[in-house]
Amino acid sequence: MADNYSFDVVSRIDMQEMKNVVDQTLKEIGQRYDFKGTKSDLTLKEKEKLLVVLSDDDYKLNAVIDILKAKCVKRNVSLKGLNYGKVEEALGGTVRQTITIQSGLPDDKAKAITKSIKEAKFKAQGQIQGEQVRVQSKSKDELQAVMTHLKAQDFGLDLQFENYR
Repeated sequence: MADNYSFDVVSRIDMQEMKNVVDQTLKEIGQRYDFKGTKSDLTLKEKEKLLVVLSDDDYKLNAVIDILKAKCVKRNVSLKGLNYGKVEEALGGTVRQTITIQSGLPDDKAKAITKSIKEAKFKAQGQIQGEQVRVQSKSKDELQAVMTHLKAQDFGLDLQFENYR
């Protein structure tokens, strides 16, 4: 029997689900009457984990982003995993906004998670490993309590718990 149990705290968005969200959003943009004849577009750059939204003006850009958010909610993609950049002017009088897709825990958030575990005085240790936090304990019940504690906290991220063993 194992003497230590552990799980990993991560924050990432499934890229296949994100592709589906983008496809559904583009389909709705193509079908809606208020987008006929506009230059509204949405591009997913998987390698860079970016979404680029392009539209004629701020109003249409916000409408595309609202459609995107609605599709994310429908497909259970967390909106906390999307970081919106500022709106920029693009070619031909259009506007563009870049959205960064969350993958992994930023260093400051990982430190906040480990600090939260220590301050709550659990008999568990949090340890930063790259873009995730591994939590270890001798008791499975203690790990369940840590999970419940972390779910109750708001770190500004969508947290997932993986590799529970």
